Amino acid sequence: MNKEIQGLINDFYEQDYILNQALATSVFLLNNLEKPLLLEGDPGVGKTMLASTLAAHLKTDLIRLQCYEGLDVGTTIYEWNYQKQLLHIKLFEQEKDKRTLGEEIFGMEYVLKRPLLRSITAQKPVVLLIDEIDRADEEFEAFLLELLSDFQISIPELGTIKAVTKPMVILTSNRTRELSDALRRRCLYHWVDFPSKAMEIDIIARKLPDIDEQLAAQVVHFIHNLRKSSLKKPPGIAESLDWAKTLVLLNVDNITDEIVENTLGSVLKHKDDIEFVRNKSVQEFLMPID
Repeated sequence: MNKEIQGLINDFYEQDYILNQALATSVFLLNNLEKPLLLEGDPGVGKTMLASTLAAHLKTDLIRLQCYEGLDVGTTIYEWNYQKQLLHIKLFEQEKDKRTLGEEIFGMEYVLKRPLLRSITAQKPVVLLIDEIDRADEEFEAFLLELLSDFQISIPELGTIKAVTKPMVILTSNRTRELSDALRRRCLYHWVDFPSKAMEIDIIARKLPDIDEQLAAQVVHFIHNLRKSSLKKPPGIAESLDWAKTLVLLNVDNITDEIVENTLGSVLKHKDDIEFVRNKSVQEFLMPID
């Protein structure tokens, strides 16, 4: 295995993020090929956490853009500082002609930088997280293409602004809609799956070193069986950890019907999912998974 990839795996592990070799290779290529990395997977598999762990690994800043329907240039790239422009006009309107005044107030010092512009004008490489890109409109993807391919942004009044340092760009998607081929072609790609049983037990043990091994195994068996069921919102890794923390806090050493009844709200967040589990035998969800 490449020494740098092994170093990534080891360093991420020290930060309680367990990388498999394939994902570690994708992160290595993100940094060395200078191409964005698109991470797809179910909610709760650790896509967003990977970006923050990478920023910590590189000792750099994380700039996060949370996507939603209706994102526009003013929210994501830049906006003019109108108050500063008006103040400049009032101060110099008697001394300068309108054309000169107009040119002066459309300079970079009058720009309010939003996440995308901040990421390419930073003085050192940052990690740019474009989170849940599938929640944004298709039109927003068009805004991103120039940044993703050339690490630059065009602003009508200022021209093309090229990156001072190239950010490491991570995009995440929960696949609520299909992303465009144009965006996919500009990115490296990795599907992030739920961890294996052994890996998830390791994650819980890393986060909760005092947890009983048998209890950690029971939690993981239960969670993995839930993920195989027809639930509206299968539990992610965060829910596994929340439940394990809850059980440790309650001094539980064995999962019973009563424990599940009283703590299921730590795992499931939809009424129908909770009713589904309550109508089943707890032992069905504690059966080990191969």
